[in-house]
Amino acid sequence: MKIALEITPNLEPLFGTRDENLRLMEDSLGVRIDLRSDAVHVEGPEEGVTRVQRVFQDFEALRRQGVNPHNGELNGMLRLVVADPATTLRSLADSGKQRSAGVKRTVQPRSINQRKYVEAIEQNDMTFGVGPAGTGKTYLAVAMAVAAMNAKKVSRIVLVRPAVEAGEKLGFLPGSLQEKVDPYLRPLYDALYDLLEPDKVDKMLEKNVIEVAPLAFMRGRTLNDAFIIMDEAQNTTIEQMKMFLTRMGNNSKAVITGDITQIDLPNPRKSGLLDAINVLEGVEGIRFCHFEDTDVVRHALVQRIVRAYESMKPQQQELPLGIGDGIEVRTQTRDARTAPTSLHPAKPQ
Repeated sequence: MKIALEITPNLEPLFGTRDENLRLMEDSLGVRIDLRSDAVHVEGPEEGVTRVQRVFQDFEALRRQGVNPHNGELNGMLRLVVADPATTLRSLADSGKQRSAGVKRTVQPRSINQRKYVEAIEQNDMTFGVGPAGTGKTYLAVAMAVAAMNAKKVSRIVLVRPAVEAGEKLGFLPGSLQEKVDPYLRPLYDALYDLLEPDKVDKMLEKNVIEVAPLAFMRGRTLNDAFIIMDEAQNTTIEQMKMFLTRMGNNSKAVITGDITQIDLPNPRKSGLLDAINVLEGVEGIRFCHFEDTDVVRHALVQRIVRAYESMKPQQQELPLGIGDGIEVRTQTRDARTAPTSLHPAKPQ
């Protein structure tokens, strides 16, 4: 099947940077797209050609409505469209508007796993987002919290994070209690300021509508009518995780995010997130969403970095054998040091 699509004004953003969006549709739908001076020619199986035509029609309709997604967002939307025949650009844009009510920018999942994550947060009282850096776990959770508060579904947002340094000991920090914990909670602040006007965020923080607190101060609390987010959950101990998960009160929703490949605890095996994945899998009302390196939405280099570290894992697992050999050598050296000192008499003064 072959059709010619009209070239309408301001159609270029749909092509993407270096025509990456057109290549995405070609590879995923099995079609061939040729740009001509008079029209866009699409050739291939009927189903694929029809879906490409619908993408062009939806993009034009959205443009007329004043919806102009930037390139990264549009590429993510197209990935969802080509992966699911029932998904359209219009339906994604409409759902994005609902989630972005009162927010500075449209919050739109850019991958299938991100979409499952957002839907899981909407449908479950407790959701775990587990995956590598840059997959939008924290950002999407904060966006969903802001949307829930704007829709009057909750009355406050509670942001929690364990105060654990990433391999560095920073010592005691000056200032008030809030000033001491702020550096650890900066990523949560960044997401808030990106989604809401700074003045609005400051007022909400001042009135405790948005509360940012270290995990250590959660003991004994009951959080009612709240959207609770715990970030960097891989750095909680088993006891801390159990304590946090039992803080939920009536009409509350909790999202726990973490990356099990970046555990900064002295004993990584005692991570509360690892334990929770094993203990709570299958519990009704709790949903686990796992992200992959293909879900990374930061700089393209971040995705390649994550893949490089993942490929090194088998080699790192073999390290203990070498370490054991090293320990035997050090033992011999220590014995040599404890030999009688008479073998090396002191020099005469």
